[in-house]
Amino acid sequence: MVEKEIKVNNAVFKGIELKLCDNSSLLVVTGKKGYIMCGYLNINTAQKRNDAACIVTGVKTIEDILNSKVVALTSAAQAMGVTMGMEVKEVLKIFA
Repeated sequence: MVEKEIKVNNAVFKGIELKLCDNSSLLVVTGKKGYIMCGYLNINTAQKRNDAACIVTGVKTIEDILNSKVVALTSAAQAMGVTMGMEVKEVLKIFA
């Protein structure tokens, strides 16, 4: 497992990369108000827990997450101003 500290506009986030097998990793970037996860995790569970969460797909590394766009989100994230297709770097400003 790899943990990385990510800084965006004076806010610090934690990136977690867990290697599942040679071809796959489970990825999450967490902030104080919400988190961004890869497609291996379940947006419906995040919705039920009223979490501010987003999903990105096609990512293999934390850096890939930072350069991707939202493909699914919870209503809590939407209420904070996150939208479909938003760049993750913009979402992180909201989740700081």
